Amino acid sequence: MKKLTSTNPTTKFAIFAGALALMAFASKSDAQSSVDALLNKLEQKGVLTVDEAKELKAENATNSVADINKVVSSKFTTADWVNNYKFYGDLRGRYDQVESDLHAFKTSGGATTLNNNIRFRYRLRAGITMTMKDDVQAGFRLGTDDTGKGADATTGNPLSNNSTLLGNGSKKPIWVDAAFGKWTPVNNSTWMLSSTVGKMDNPFMQSGMVFDPDFTPEGGALQASYKFNSDNTFLVNGGAFIIDQINSRGPYFYGAQGIWNSTWSPHVATSLGVAGYDIANLGQVAGHGFGATPYDSNIGNTMAGSRFTANFNPIVANASVTYTLDSFPLYNGAFPIKFAGEYMKNPATQGQNEGWWLGATAGKSGKRGTWDLSYRYQKLDANAWWDQLVDDDNIATFPTSTTAGTAAGGTNIKGHLAKFNYSIFDSLTFTFTAYGNTLIHDPVVGAKTGALHVMADLMWKF
Repeated sequence: MKKLTSTNPTTKFAIFAGALALMAFASKSDAQSSVDALLNKLEQKGVLTVDEAKELKAENATNSVADINKVVSSKFTTADWVNNYKFYGDLRGRYDQVESDLHAFKTSGGATTLNNNIRFRYRLRAGITMTMKDDVQAGFRLGTDDTGKGADATTGNPLSNNSTLLGNGSKKPIWVDAAFGKWTPVNNSTWMLSSTVGKMDNPFMQSGMVFDPDFTPEGGALQASYKFNSDNTFLVNGGAFIIDQINSRGPYFYGAQGIWNSTWSPHVATSLGVAGYDIANLGQVAGHGFGATPYDSNIGNTMAGSRFTANFNPIVANASVTYTLDSFPLYNGAFPIKFAGEYMKNPATQGQNEGWWLGATAGKSGKRGTWDLSYRYQKLDANAWWDQLVDDDNIATFPTSTTAGTAAGGTNIKGHLAKFNYSIFDSLTFTFTAYGNTLIHDPVVGAKTGALHVMADLMWKF
């Protein structure tokens, strides 16, 4: 088959991008008309020149789709063991408002600081995953975030990818949000076993009471599943992750989780899970950079002396029941109603060592015209878990005296969470979130500790 020629490096890269789309589309259909339609689109977008598109169309009449894929992909050389690439990401715009019971307070220097705040923010994440022969994957994702302060100005917040609109249109930083390698040596109709190393999406399936949704730990993970039958599957997640690289005995945490998912009928499904975690050598972090943004983004632990001298090895149990209705007003398709809860206890600490939440979700967003509405009540004691890992949007006001305090996420917080999602299109979802909390134990008698955190989001997926 005759090869096309192109000397412009930019054109080569563009043709390669078109080749990815072509290969993905061609895997679904070998119809000549479909391929011609896609070639027309690539020509319209400037991915292919007029002559290149005509040449491919002419050769498509007598050659297979695989031959066309080979010609187009030859415009960009890749290793022969790479099977395909997947590019993905999302862009979110956010209105973020905090209202605290301590409307204003005086700092130790006498300056007045407003504790209420309205911010306009955005989050951009974009990544690529490469699937290779021998069941191997590698990938990375880049994401936005505000810079830290002081000694941490060269790092990003481990619990957030939000970037605030400020600085007179200043340029914003991009960080490595994930960078990982994965091998799945077993993957059949019954068993799955995989291992991942690097900086990755959290392998543990827990709520924000245990891990902030944006937390991407660094270390290694093992995941496995066994499918008993079409209705019952057992999942196992395990991993060990670095907290800080201080010396040979630097702090790290590790854990294991088991989850049993069952479908009892076309209408009823359940999930039961239990997990255990432990943090080792946490005392090593004292005096080594923690205590400043972004490492110390949450607060709440109240052990005597430094909180880094405490032990955290909580046991976490979770359960859910989902009943699916055949239909529901103002909703497209079957309508799920889910009741769920989670309980945590840290046996290494006496007192203030439990956490729990109960909630319900109606509907499921994600597809055009679908929505969901959820409510949760949560109570997380001060020492149930290390405050640096939990949801940083779940905030309350932490007073340090009768005239000073701050609204922050962490532990020692109880209150409400309401959330509504509506998918305008498959690619565009609107979200409204409201947290309303107070402290469980007030460090200052008579202090006001309430805080309301409201967020309105538009998120585009690609």
